[in-house]
Amino acid sequence: MIPLLSSKQIREADAFTIAHEPVASIDLMERAATACFRWLASHFTVDRHFCIYVFNGNNGGDGLAIARMLHLSGYHVYVYEVKSDRNPSSDFAVNKNRLLQTGFKNYAVIADKKEFPSHHENDIIIDALFGTGLSGTIKGLAAEIIKHINHSEATVVAIDLPSGMFADKTSLLKNHAVVKAQHTLSFQVIKKAFLIKENNEFTGNVHILPIGLDENFIRSVKTQDFIIETRDIKSLIRKRETFSHKGDYGHAAIIAGGYGKAGAAVLAAKACVTAGAGLTTAIIPRCAYSIMQVSVPEAMCICPPFKSVSHDDYLHLPVDFNPEKFTAVGMGPGLGKHKSTAALLKKILQCKRPVVLDADALNILSENKDLLKLIPPNSILTPHAGEFERLAGKAANDFHRVDLLKKFAGEFQCIMVLKGRYTCIAAPDGKCFFNTTGNPSMAKGGSGDVLTGMITGWLAQGYESLQAAMIAVHLHWLAGDAALKEKSENAVTASDLIHYSASLLR
Repeated sequence: MIPLLSSKQIREADAFTIAHEPVASIDLMERAATACFRWLASHFTVDRHFCIYVFNGNNGGDGLAIARMLHLSGYHVYVYEVKSDRNPSSDFAVNKNRLLQTGFKNYAVIADKKEFPSHHENDIIIDALFGTGLSGTIKGLAAEIIKHINHSEATVVAIDLPSGMFADKTSLLKNHAVVKAQHTLSFQVIKKAFLIKENNEFTGNVHILPIGLDENFIRSVKTQDFIIETRDIKSLIRKRETFSHKGDYGHAAIIAGGYGKAGAAVLAAKACVTAGAGLTTAIIPRCAYSIMQVSVPEAMCICPPFKSVSHDDYLHLPVDFNPEKFTAVGMGPGLGKHKSTAALLKKILQCKRPVVLDADALNILSENKDLLKLIPPNSILTPHAGEFERLAGKAANDFHRVDLLKKFAGEFQCIMVLKGRYTCIAAPDGKCFFNTTGNPSMAKGGSGDVLTGMITGWLAQGYESLQAAMIAVHLHWLAGDAALKEKSENAVTASDLIHYSASLLR
């Protein structure tokens, strides 16, 4: 797992590297600037004009070092220092001197809005104002500079973080300015801010550039937030024994489907089979029976007894249904919220083992909050943002939503899988795991149904709830990446996720 460092811990990583490599602070800054320069030189031709905005802290020092490298390589460079009453950092002063010693002339100190330069569409603005060191809201001249940058038609590249953005808390504050960049060049570690949807309009495309910070220190940092790595997932997956049989890999139940939504049940059941459950039984309304038998011949089917045509369109309690006979139960895709379906959910919640709840199972919970206390410990809930809001209440911002997710997981002792671009898995102990595989091609109906089936399949095989969630989430998104290599972004389907996930562990 890669720890997600706070801004304070990032500064500690810098300090540790400086002390123990050892390397001088100014030389570490030179590494960072060199990494940025190489990226810029590989993406922009020498006919572009670089306009570099700096404040007199260390982020500004990065900007001045970049300016020197670009200038010496023949680029057109202009530097604009925002006037400040505070003393410059020592590394800023060194890099300013180094830049001016090259004979660089295009250096201006801006003290008033009247001195703001104009920019053209062909310009490249480098935002090197603040970085991760920011602690409070930006006001005054610096805020006006940020507004000026945002109103320009130039391409904006932020160094470390877009100025005004916080690394580990919301930046959506009243009267607070944040640079809107098309690219962000950050150093060594992914910041939590990059994984939060509300910041996407500010960061643009994020590029993580290695600068030689001490990896042992980074991985030793104590934190509650982590990024899942593929090697973590591979280490969790057990090899099947040569003489094993289907009974060794559990019996999963997929409770899903309704009139017009039999496909949700098919996707979940097929994903469960493909994830490796020894046996899979689909518990479905009668209207989905023929569809399931043809579409997923590997799955058995249980349907409620015939009552009437209208009763066949939704799921009600099958005769003598006992959830305890299954090693894992996944419920929700395409179910609808009929009162008979709600009664079935209540029976499922009264079983003694963890269950996987998605879609309409979550919607029934949100409309019947008294059922929340019945959720078996270590159950896995897989809401998207809207479903989670109905369960836990409206969040003030996306960082607050993650906090609410952790709180919910702790209160109900369950695993919460908040689906999104960077799916977030919260455990009852307060730890949070972000998944960074995947791509926007997966934003399609049915993707969540596949994930429900995959989690249920891994849970049925005897994996712990957190392990099952992490394995399924990571492979689900990796399958999206594999599919995108062969299909266009628009063409990837939920069925592709099942197909491509099947070959990932070969």
